[in-house]
Amino acid sequence: MKTGPKFKICRRLGDRVFGKCQTTKFTVSGTEKKRKTSKHPKGAPSEYGLQLLEKQKAKYTYGTTEKQFRNYVDKIKKVKGSNHSADLYKELESRADNVVFRMGIASTRSLARQLVSHGHILINGKKTRVPSAKIKIKDVIKVRPESRNKSVFKDLTEKSKNYSVPEWLSFDFEKNEGVVRGIPVMGKSESIIDFGSILEFYSR
Repeated sequence: MKTGPKFKICRRLGDRVFGKCQTTKFTVSGTEKKRKTSKHPKGAPSEYGLQLLEKQKAKYTYGTTEKQFRNYVDKIKKVKGSNHSADLYKELESRADNVVFRMGIASTRSLARQLVSHGHILINGKKTRVPSAKIKIKDVIKVRPESRNKSVFKDLTEKSKNYSVPEWLSFDFEKNEGVVRGIPVMGKSESIIDFGSILEFYSR
């Protein structure tokens, strides 16, 4: 079975960090790969290796560069007395592309980045082309009126029937408009990433 680079990355990280990997094809290919390699198990990864794996998982999940990710870590480490793991989660979740994804406007973060960078999204009435732009409480996110007839937005109302917007956000699929109601809260089911492990990696 032929699989692309993203499939290989997902298998290496042990998680479905890309939308493309959230398919039956990925599950089947992963099972086949595991079957082929099960007779030749590798040694357990080191603590450093596990921390690196978590960092890579986060970078691929949120689509950041190494420089951007390091900046997020350096920023939160300057704040004393706070929960740095939760703060890192909040920084990543507050990115414009992630908010567009979480609101259900885009089916994947990769598509959300593309929509933002192509100017299809308005933040507080202004067009932005910066996927990493930080979104704050009470910010209004909407699909640019001139873009609403594009195929990627035509079925938003229908898609919304099978999607639940996180409590810290709201989105009106009829108006193609949403609001940031609060701050991202990292619950047990909210994150597949060990942010504490990532912070330990950068503390070396």
